[in-house]
Amino acid sequence: MSNFEIRTHQMGRTYNLPHFFILSKGLNSGRLMLQPCPNCFVITTGSKQTRESLFYLCQSLKIGKYFHYYLKGSVIPFICISDAKKVMQTALQNNQEQWQIKVQKLKKIEALESNLKQQLSAISQLKMVLLRS
Repeated sequence: MSNFEIRTHQMGRTYNLPHFFILSKGLNSGRLMLQPCPNCFVITTGSKQTRESLFYLCQSLKIGKYFHYYLKGSVIPFICISDAKKVMQTALQNNQEQWQIKVQKLKKIEALESNLKQQLSAISQLKMVLLRS
């Protein structure tokens, strides 16, 4: 699963391989994105399965605030590409066993979270309809 490449994204560049983006500047450094922005890294992999697994690995690293330790800069904090790669490599080595099980559990949690957001949206709309009638 450690077959990935991380680079600084250049605006206007397109990628043929499976990929995703990680924000590199600001207090949200490490946040995952499907669409690029000017201050991000791109992670490319050889297969969709590896991409998905790395995506959830990076998501768990962001939630666990593993990238925060490596933030540098006083005005606009940022993470270096070498530090981001080191965090990911360390996590890959530590989580090689049972990682697929964790990915499946993360998918289920994400589905539940999405369902709850839809329910909250529906409740909000219901309140608006109730108050306007």
